[in-house]
Amino acid sequence: MEISTKYDPQQVEQKWYNYWLKHNFFASKPDNREPFTIVIPPPNVTGVLHMGHMLNNTIQDVLIRRARMQGKNACWVPGTDHASIATEAKVVAMLKEKGIEKKDLTREEFLKYAFKWKEKYGGIILEQLKKLGCSCDWSRTRFTMEEELSRAVIKSFVHLYRKGWIYRGVRMVNWDPVGKTALSDEEVIFKETQSKMVYVKYALKNTADEYITVATVRPETIPGDVAVCVNPNDERYKHLIGKTAIVPLVGREVPIIADEYVDMEFGTGTLKITPAHDIADYEIGLKHNLPAIDTIAEDGTMSEAVGIAKYVGKDRFWVRKEIIKDLQEAGLLVKIEDYKHQVGTSERTGAVIEPKLSMQWWLKMSEIAKPAYENVMNDTIRFFPEKFKNMYRSWMENPKDWCISRQLWWGQQIPAFYDNRGNVVVAETYEEALQEYQKLFPDAKEVVLHQDEDVLDTWFSSWLWPISVFDGFKDPQNEDIRYYYPTDVLVTGFDIIFFWVARMIMAGYEFRGEKPFKDVYFTGLIRDKLGRKMSKSLGNSPDALKLMELYSADGVRFGVLFSSAAGNDLLFDTPVPKSQKKEDIEAFLNSPDSHNSKLCEQGRNFANKIWNSYRLIKSWKVESSSDKKNSSNQVATFWFEARLNEALTEIEDHFTKYRISEALQTIYKLFWDDFCSWYLEIIKPEYGKPIETNTYEKTISFFDTLLRILHPFMPFITEEVWQNIQPRQEAESICVAPYPQSQNFDKNILKEADLAFETVTQIRNVRNAHQISPKEILEIAIKKSENENILQKWQRIIEKLATARISFVEEKPNQSVKFLVKTEEFFAQIAVEIDLEQVKKDLEYYRGFRESVLKKLSNEKFVANAKPEIVENERKKLADAEAKIKALEEVLG
Repeated sequence: MEISTKYDPQQVEQKWYNYWLKHNFFASKPDNREPFTIVIPPPNVTGVLHMGHMLNNTIQDVLIRRARMQGKNACWVPGTDHASIATEAKVVAMLKEKGIEKKDLTREEFLKYAFKWKEKYGGIILEQLKKLGCSCDWSRTRFTMEEELSRAVIKSFVHLYRKGWIYRGVRMVNWDPVGKTALSDEEVIFKETQSKMVYVKYALKNTADEYITVATVRPETIPGDVAVCVNPNDERYKHLIGKTAIVPLVGREVPIIADEYVDMEFGTGTLKITPAHDIADYEIGLKHNLPAIDTIAEDGTMSEAVGIAKYVGKDRFWVRKEIIKDLQEAGLLVKIEDYKHQVGTSERTGAVIEPKLSMQWWLKMSEIAKPAYENVMNDTIRFFPEKFKNMYRSWMENPKDWCISRQLWWGQQIPAFYDNRGNVVVAETYEEALQEYQKLFPDAKEVVLHQDEDVLDTWFSSWLWPISVFDGFKDPQNEDIRYYYPTDVLVTGFDIIFFWVARMIMAGYEFRGEKPFKDVYFTGLIRDKLGRKMSKSLGNSPDALKLMELYSADGVRFGVLFSSAAGNDLLFDTPVPKSQKKEDIEAFLNSPDSHNSKLCEQGRNFANKIWNSYRLIKSWKVESSSDKKNSSNQVATFWFEARLNEALTEIEDHFTKYRISEALQTIYKLFWDDFCSWYLEIIKPEYGKPIETNTYEKTISFFDTLLRILHPFMPFITEEVWQNIQPRQEAESICVAPYPQSQNFDKNILKEADLAFETVTQIRNVRNAHQISPKEILEIAIKKSENENILQKWQRIIEKLATARISFVEEKPNQSVKFLVKTEEFFAQIAVEIDLEQVKKDLEYYRGFRESVLKKLSNEKFVANAKPEIVENERKKLADAEAKIKALEEVLG
């Protein structure tokens, strides 16, 4: 078969993905194997693939592909989240384009449009995940608004309500005045904003001209003030505590109270308390039994409660400017300063969030959170990295009640039903609600109930995800839920540790009496070169599909994983060309712009390296007659077998600890350095000569193993090469071929190779330093030592790789340059003038270096706390430095 000189991922990737789907390699049904289950963090149905998805789903695919190769029944369940606020906004915008207003539709009509929109656009991101190579069981795809999953949400609401854990009440929420709905904290995006700090006089009651100055960035909320607060330790204001202040413009008398929450250094050290429009003020109001005056309406205009006629019905930001003018005219304005601060905005509409008292449905968290807290703290559920337990603890020790209602139509409608007197019953259906109502009110006649207009928070469906995708509510003892639950690992970003991870754990223990997953792997965030989180609003995220077109899916997978240690943010700066013309793309890839980041480019180059290694091996002629034993090749194959098994042990350890990036780095070094740069160079036959069968077969076996351990990371290139290196009967695809396991290996051969390869490197360094042609054979003398047998064993290999001729001597030859390999003395037999001044400088440098290493090793704290391999590395540095010092002293002496 003629092998293409260039690897073409565009042809290969779609071919093999179609092959995997055709053969149902990703499908899973319960059987007698050990299950390995992952449920996808469901992306928003409105979503398209971005860099965060790329990282998160590549990690999941690595874990699921490896488990599948290990013989486990690997099940990766895909699906999408209905994303109430985002989807409703999209549908409303679509309707406006058609000249239709939401307010002119019934709920049923609107939902018909919404489901049509979902059917047309809702599966885009799942199709894009296929481009990435994700090996999900697509036959199991779920959607949080599908009928059975919606029923699960309703069942859970009714269950919790009947336990007394769900209640309805007026409390502070994040209010979106454009979307006219409450938001979760996760849906609030804080943006640095330039505002004005306004200093205002609050007159004191029964005094002629005495006042207290309060600084605020929200003067429009002054009409809602119910107190002025100072720190009880602030000497400036102690004499005012308990007195009465007059709210500017409205004349309301309010108390001056004391609370340690007030920052004495900020502004004037005083705080106006507006419980209806500030979360901190709300908490202080509760603590001091203060009333709340709601002066801002749901649409962001001022309500009747503002008490000043010209402000009523006007936008809050217009009032902000107008009230400053009115304060100035009244002589109550002290000064105005520019002030930068973080302002909360709606992630979906961009509107500035209004902290607002609102009648909502709430879930009490105190009881339901207890098992979720305990079982993470005691490692029944393990966090990777473990540092995130501290973040989890800080929230779970005193969780706030969860606002679970949203003022939308797209979502599961709250199953609460009211009569015309405000009585409420909660039931799964209208019919059940009617029956319940008649039990409670048997004398009621001609009862008509109306259902609550609100829907449930999207998180209230996604917290059930590990249970509901296996129909654990519909049929609690069905085969799937008993086999696949609890799932094995959840892969997610740490930024939703409270909003989703904690709540899924709560749901698991509440509805199944068991954890939903065994492990949680937290990814970091992907940031641009300026350190900013990649987002649509900043426009700093590259187009994921274009990246795959440019660098291949394998290349991008490699790029996002190679430098992304668990829980650590990843700086990612791979640009894409603006033009999509073939010639422009080629020019871009060869330009400096494409090399700003080595991540995806490195991945693409690695795929090319694999391909070229395949071409090289397949180009060799194999001796089919009696083999002539090649001792160098025997040494090489014995060494690489040991190195391969050492690496397999390292990789297994990395996976056990979810060090996915480190596992890839180990594989990369094993393939590029050990296999290509050393092993293949050793065994490569001279041009035109054959390679013996035994060495060739061993090499194919090694290559096969390398492709298998790399497959979970780079599935396409590995499948393409694996299918072609030799005929095989054991599996139809590498994705179901057995994953290699480490065998016992000889550690001594690894130490020998380390000395031999360091010798080659140092000889090459001497050659380069003295500008000797790479074709010229260097005469190298080695002073006899205890390692002489090792160096003789590896002599032919060293000579081949370094283009050298080696001899062993008792003393230094004349006209030679001495150099060290570890502690061994080597002499390159070349005439050279010694620069004694440079030798002295080098000696001074290495003496200083030795002192710095000695200082570190004499630090007991460092030796006790550092990883053993780090301490051992420092000791090696010390030994190398002492050997170099000895050699330099001999030159001078």
